[in-house]
Amino acid sequence: MVKLNKIYTRTGDDGTTGLGDGARRPKYDLRVEAYGSVDEGNSCIGMARLHTGQLPEIDAILARMQNDLFDLGADLATPDTGRKLDYEPLRVTDHQVERIEADIDALNARLEPLKSFVLPGGSPASAALHLARTVIRRAERLMVALAAKDGEIVSPAAIKYVNRASDLLFVAARCANDDGRGDVLWVPGKHR
Repeated sequence: MVKLNKIYTRTGDDGTTGLGDGARRPKYDLRVEAYGSVDEGNSCIGMARLHTGQLPEIDAILARMQNDLFDLGADLATPDTGRKLDYEPLRVTDHQVERIEADIDALNARLEPLKSFVLPGGSPASAALHLARTVIRRAERLMVALAAKDGEIVSPAAIKYVNRASDLLFVAARCANDDGRGDVLWVPGKHR
């Protein structure tokens, strides 16, 4: 159970932050950037949910995703160094990846296949979900860069999850646009 009695600790005043294993890293460290972008994407989903209350199936999926993204942040904030910890670190699981894939499939079944790329927009819910999607894509790029760095480990399940998360947000954005009927489609070269 998390218990926060005091919000400021002053330990970050030197430009570092503490990871879940107690190590200190600069606040610009790639691992901190990765879980910070996951957190930012989660906040964008929270803003999108202000517009998805009338879409209960989508809203419930987004609520689960927000919790999973906190799990992902905890996973990233506790590097797998092989060092014994006093607790079992929280890790993203293949089950979470499978569940998000099932959510994508269920929502996508409502949609006609695309014949053009979709521009972010349409309804307020859709526009907000597209914003969340792009932030989660940035988090994915940072996670992949982190995984490619010597001495850093990011689990395959975590990378799969973040990849599927942006896919789910894309499909949810289309569903929030009257099941794709309100999508704003890209017209290549339209304003040349």
